[in-house]
Formats: sequence, structure tokens, C-alpha cells
Amino acid sequence: MNIRLFKPSIGQEELDNVKKVFDREWLGLGPTVSQFEKEWNDYVGTKMSIALNSATAALHLALMAYKFPRGKKVLVPAITFAATATAVLYNDLIPVFVDVERETSVMDIEDLKRKYTPDCVAVIPVHNGGYPVAMEKLMPFAKEKNLIVIEDCAHCAGGEYLGKKLGTFGDIGCFSFEEKKCMTTGDGGMICSNHVDIIEPLKAQRWVGIDKDTWKRTQTADQADTNEAMHWHYEIALLGYKYNMNDIAAAIGLAQLHKLDKMNLKRRDIIRKYLAGIENLNTIKPIFPYDKNHGAYWYFAIRSEHRDELIVYLKNKGIATGVHFYPLPLQPLFKPYDNGCEVAKEIWKTFITLPSHVDLTDEEMNYIITALQEFDAKK
Repeated sequence: MNIRLFKPSIGQEELDNVKKVFDREWLGLGPTVSQFEKEWNDYVGTKMSIALNSATAALHLALMAYKFPRGKKVLVPAITFAATATAVLYNDLIPVFVDVERETSVMDIEDLKRKYTPDCVAVIPVHNGGYPVAMEKLMPFAKEKNLIVIEDCAHCAGGEYLGKKLGTFGDIGCFSFEEKKCMTTGDGGMICSNHVDIIEPLKAQRWVGIDKDTWKRTQTADQADTNEAMHWHYEIALLGYKYNMNDIAAAIGLAQLHKLDKMNLKRRDIIRKYLAGIENLNTIKPIFPYDKNHGAYWYFAIRSEHRDELIVYLKNKGIATGVHFYPLPLQPLFKPYDNGCEVAKEIWKTFITLPSHVDLTDEEMNYIITALQEFDAKK
């Protein structure tokens, strides 16, 4: 077999939506993006959403929205994708790495409290792999210390925690629709919030600072007034970026959004099968305590003290694997900010991500589980 680690689950619905965009012959930032933003708002229950070309852009703009003074500090987990921390650097701020919980691999709230100083202005909790940070513990502390909370929801689109959508606990939620995530737009992201006054200016900043996008200018071109000849007019009042989503991506996103809950249920079913298959193994355990009946988990991962040997063993059987993630304080860019985080530096050495995409078949799953069982039996 040749079993992929990740793949998007796409089909006719996405093609039909893209065809509508082609028929309109408007491929860039236009009405489909606006529709996607509205439907995302309705889905997560926020007042405003802004579609972007990546979650990296969302994190960058989310911090930018608050205009924090240069040199202030932002608390981020030691185990996360680089974008969580590079967004801090983009804004001339300083990342403060917080260690992770040994059992869950997500931000350790007690270490967060130890790492906090009065120079800290924000915290970015990351729901790693879809496993929720303990927001009921984080939010009271953040409120007490006047910390802005920007949720990194790159791994948990559609996920809920304590009866509430992830991404709506904090001040701003940032989502990823990159090819491999819970849902995809090819590449893309979303920023959403109930603080309209804070994120509304980001609509211009995602479009190089222009106050009115091209589609909106075109739609006002037929107005019969004295300004009709000036429909092309726009102003650039702020420094912006080319971070906008386009209508092709949004068309794919709309089809994916309508499938999201169903896809998350399928992932949950895959995880249940994995958990049953490795339950009695001695050298292989799940990366964190998956909830078999709830949650939106992007991937299924395990821990093994024989990580590298197991990766090679599975590769030789045609089973792709990965390691998510290398602790950021060990990366050359972030070494100047290394402040310990010993748990993260220890446990990541055991992590292996297994195939867990929505189109994984029962035959493929049984093949993977048998391989894991055979490896364990040799140890």
C-alpha cells in the first residue's frame, strides 16, 4: 500500500462552486469571499469575519489590530507551528515561550502564570491537533492581567469546548484552511471576532491598505450621481498587505464549510478505531487523551520511545508519517528567546503523526493498525 499522511477531501460540490465563479468571470476578491465570510460568521457565531490567504496572515493582523508598543511581549506555546511566533516578530514584539502539559502537549496554564510579566500584552493559545487549551482557566487569568487572547485555531475548525465554538473564547479567533486542515480552500485563513471595532480596519489592511476593494468599486460604477466618473477612486490611509482571499478559494471554502461537521465526525470515527487498535500496546500510546465522542481533531498522533525506528518501519510498509511539531525554542530563529520549556523539549522526541484524513478507508486503517501491533509485539 501507499497511504498518504494528509489529503483534502474534495469533490463535485467544490467544482460546481468554482464553475459559478468562472461563469461570473470574477476570480479575485469579490462576492464569493463576502458570502463565505457571512456563512462563517453564522457558523461560529461571531459578528465579523475576514477571509485571508492564510492563518499566518490572520495571526499577523490580529496582533497588529491592537497596535501594541514595540518590544512588548506575547505568550505563545513552545510546541506550535512557526507562524504562531513569527506573527509576534512581524509586529516587533517579543515571544515568550510557555511550556506544554506533559499529557496533552498544549499550553501549560501554570507555566503561563510563571512566565507572565507586566510587559506581556497578549497570549496566543494553540489548540494543538484540535485538543483544546483549558480556556476556562486561561480566560480568568487573562482578564485579571489585561491580556488580549488570540486563539490559534489552525487545527480545530468546527471544534467545540464546554459547549462553545473554539475561536470564540478569546478576543479574536484565527483559522487555517490550508490544503491539509480540517477544511480547505487550497490555501487560506479566517479571522473572526465579536469586537467589530477592533478587526473592521483589517479589511483594508488585508488589501494593501485600500479602503474599498475592486469589486465594490465596480458595483457602484453605475450609480447615477455626480461621482459616477469617480467610481475608480480609492484611498490608501494605512500600511497594508496583500493578504486577501480570492473568490476561487472562497468557492471551495463554501462547499467545505457545508461538509465540515460531517468530515469532523468521520475523523472522530477514525480516531476511535485507532484508539481501539492500540489500546493494549506497550510501546505505543496516543499523543493526548482524545475524546472519543466530541472534539474536532485535525490529526491522530501517537507517542513511542522508539519513534525513529517506528517511522522507518512504517515507511517500509508504505505508510506515511510525520512529526508535529519541533519545539520552536530549538529552532535557530527562536533560540534567542529560549527560556526553558523542558517538558516540550522532552516529549516531542516521541511524537509520530499517522494518516488520519477523511478519505482513509477501513482497509487502510486495518493495515496501519496491524503494522503498529506487529511493531509493538517485537519490543
